[in-house]
Amino acid sequence: MAGENWPLEKNFSFNHLPSKTPSFLQDRDVLKLLMKWSMLGRISAQSYSFDQCFYPYDSETFVLSFFRDPNVVSTLRRMEAGAWLPLDKPVVSVDVEPVQCTQVSMELFDPLYSCGIVRASGHLVKCFHDVYPDYNELRLMLHEEDSEHYHVVGREERGEFLFRLFKHLCVGGELCQYEDNIEPYINTTKQIYKDLISVQKDPETKKISVVSTVFKVCAYDDSGRCFPQRREEEQTFAFAIVDPFKRHMTLFYHCYGVGNMCT
Repeated sequence: MAGENWPLEKNFSFNHLPSKTPSFLQDRDVLKLLMKWSMLGRISAQSYSFDQCFYPYDSETFVLSFFRDPNVVSTLRRMEAGAWLPLDKPVVSVDVEPVQCTQVSMELFDPLYSCGIVRASGHLVKCFHDVYPDYNELRLMLHEEDSEHYHVVGREERGEFLFRLFKHLCVGGELCQYEDNIEPYINTTKQIYKDLISVQKDPETKKISVVSTVFKVCAYDDSGRCFPQRREEEQTFAFAIVDPFKRHMTLFYHCYGVGNMCT
């Protein structure tokens, strides 16, 4: 849903948390995979604290306040032509899309192991494709609705932040070198997800549930779309992940292109 240039009903204030760096951006094995997938140097996660109670119905006001806050403007970078640049013009509007986030395990991916996409060894089953000679059933299932395996993961589950994250990693950047085994995708998805999402355990039922609220976001200045990148591309994305109890928000984003060639 698109935000208009309206007076803010509530002014959230934000402070950058430079010391709150997620573990996946410090893990050499993950960084090597991101380099292989042409995402290294183009994927980022920046955390901020905020000063008021957050409620999902405040999401557009919250996100617009975020992109207009001086503490955010001075620390946030967008990518153009392979370079990280500051937000040089005021943000006038935002798009905010709620993203379902309920998963607390990797069971969502179990059907991939039992339907002919993944062998018992974890290796991905190869398949014929008219355009790409080195294709596999996983990529086919992720991209093409007429794939026989497309619906092994239901529409609702495909909308989950966990699955979206997995798909983004599988597709990768412009010079992505694809994996022959599913495990690097699964393990990296799990680590990034755990870094970004907050959970809590019910003291009575012992049930674990997600407390984070997730939105897909983009911002516009008076020239048009400005964050995370001016050009719109499926693999250019930004997710705002809000922990309402800690009053922390992490902006997790990626700009499609050629990633760094060394860690």
